[in-house]
Amino acid sequence: MALASASAAASSSFATNPQRFSSSKSRPSPKSPPPPFPLSFNIRPSRCPAVCSSSASSPFTEAHSAARYQRDSWVYEPASSSPFSAQCHSSSVDDRENEIALQLPELKKLLEALRAARQAGGGGGGSARPGSVALVGTGPGDPDLLTLKAVRAIEKADLILYDRLVSNDVLGLVRADARLLYVGKTAGYHSRTQEEIHELLLSFAEAGANVVRLKGGDPLIFGRGGEEMDFLQQQGISIKVIPGITSASGIAAELGIPLTHRGVANSVRFLTGHSRNGGADPLYVAESAADPESTLVVYMGLSTLSALSSKLINHGLPPNTPAVAVERGTTPQQRMVFSMLNNLANEVRLAELVSPTLIIIGKVVSLSPFWPQSSEETVISHEEDAEIGIASSFS
Repeated sequence: MALASASAAASSSFATNPQRFSSSKSRPSPKSPPPPFPLSFNIRPSRCPAVCSSSASSPFTEAHSAARYQRDSWVYEPASSSPFSAQCHSSSVDDRENEIALQLPELKKLLEALRAARQAGGGGGGSARPGSVALVGTGPGDPDLLTLKAVRAIEKADLILYDRLVSNDVLGLVRADARLLYVGKTAGYHSRTQEEIHELLLSFAEAGANVVRLKGGDPLIFGRGGEEMDFLQQQGISIKVIPGITSASGIAAELGIPLTHRGVANSVRFLTGHSRNGGADPLYVAESAADPESTLVVYMGLSTLSALSSKLINHGLPPNTPAVAVERGTTPQQRMVFSMLNNLANEVRLAELVSPTLIIIGKVVSLSPFWPQSSEETVISHEEDAEIGIASSFS
């Protein structure tokens, strides 16, 4: 169904459950278990062992960016209500409640149009089938890492709810008449709560839309996809999961790091450095994770890196364990900091890495062709990576 035609036929009234899109929790979410968890070297006279730098512009959807508001402009009609202008955005953008209030009229109008189209298609007898939801992983950022199945789902979608870490290049694949709605979260700003995202998915699927929930990486690895899947299944909504290349795999491959390697690492473990509000300290796993024969990959660990490094060393992981922190991996803006574990947090701080940053800890990191071969600092840019490629031999 083309949503543009459905919207044109809609009236502005909202027939059913007008509270669904409000900022308050209209329906409690069922409890579910937590989700599962150009190679060129330039010597730079400073202190850190290996910093790789590049452009500072973001390849992802930043909450208050021009790209986001242009992409979602349909939901801010009339145009005078849009919180974004070419010069600046108003203070209401910083107020989540006000922003949602601006979106409500068009969301309600679209939902009513979908319901009307579904009813007409079912002959008015109420027998028309509800829509469906697909949880689609888009990988770590490089659009070439999308699966064919993900591309097909994106191209067929009527409505796409997308997160911050879905790259702008991936969003360029969306059909011209499809609707996009940003539901991303960053530290200190959640455009929608998880419960509100659940209700958006449910409401539009019930109205007959083909809804795609776009997530960076893989939706079932620290992506809260399990919660969305559980909620929708309990409501009787058809849902399918299209896996994506998780950041651990995509970024490790980009850096030439084998996450497991015979005689070096016999296992790999994914950790989160971020806890939910009121949740347990995510670093309590350090004791069992401090295994020299394993590779650790830490998602969302930038803010807790210093504490995690100390705990791993205190529990027996050698201080000179090779490690790397990778900001915006697989994109043209990728930056990397290589260091021994005991100095990684300090070097990341000096390099001023920002989210998203993935951290890989383990002896396999030294197998990367980017691993510095001397004690002098090495600066590597992503553009230089492309010039030479991964032709260097492993150490």
